[in-house]
Amino acid sequence: MNKNLIYPLLIVIGSSSYGILSTIIKVAMHHGFETKEAVTSQYFIGFLLAFILFIITQRSLPKLTGKGFLIIMLSGLLTGNTGIVYGQAVHYLPASLAVVMLFQFTWIGLFLDCIIHRRRPARSELISIVFLIIGTILAAGILDVDLSGLDWRGWAFGLASALSFACFMQFNSKPVEGISRIGRMTIMAFFAMLIVLVFQSPEIIVNGKLFGTELLYFGLALGFFGIILPILLFTISVPKVGGGLASILSAMELPVAIIASVVVLHEQLTILQVCGIILVLVGMTLPTLLQKRLAK
Repeated sequence: MNKNLIYPLLIVIGSSSYGILSTIIKVAMHHGFETKEAVTSQYFIGFLLAFILFIITQRSLPKLTGKGFLIIMLSGLLTGNTGIVYGQAVHYLPASLAVVMLFQFTWIGLFLDCIIHRRRPARSELISIVFLIIGTILAAGILDVDLSGLDWRGWAFGLASALSFACFMQFNSKPVEGISRIGRMTIMAFFAMLIVLVFQSPEIIVNGKLFGTELLYFGLALGFFGIILPILLFTISVPKVGGGLASILSAMELPVAIIASVVVLHEQLTILQVCGIILVLVGMTLPTLLQKRLAK
């Protein structure tokens, strides 16, 4: 496979794994567990899996500089923070609207990248953002949702989740010397777990609910698809493609989330949503295809 396509593909796979998390959480809720319990199980089990992988594969401790450690720590905190504030957005807003707010990270991430690297957005990136915004609105099915009377805190938490995820992409795009990818993932997972334990449901670890019920199985699935797979793939690929393009490619999360809800939860899929998914896919692939064409 062309090297120029491998790293964008890894981002697409990583963001796709994020897309199935909402469906897994909804299934957990159908089994009687609360959202915050599922989120806590995700980050706690995710760290345990990362730590086991680190012990098995690494023969020496990482040799990090202070700056490198700070970058990884902030990446981990932002990962956990995104899950927390997005959960609050879902609490105050309809789920479809909360998704739309989260996906503002596409244009926020692009413009953060432009500010940090002091560059202007490419024409292909701007066109891509237009496709993504229109596609997200259609795919989420919010055109027939009454927006009057919604709590302002939902809008604030939704925008905060988008900003948090966009910042995560920027920090994760920075290369760090002296540490392996698995080591970096493990440290990120540790700090993500810490912030989640502070604000979610740490009691499930000691009261037997996590390891004595079906929550463990949901935690394993959420930990793998929400921590291990995406963080490892993003750690490999985001420094290669940059935070701006990574934010655009991560829009794959939305179509996967909708398709997973249709297949597993049997939710209805409308023609407008199908059109929105197609627009998201077009907007997501446009920058990569144009870069490949220019390279030739």
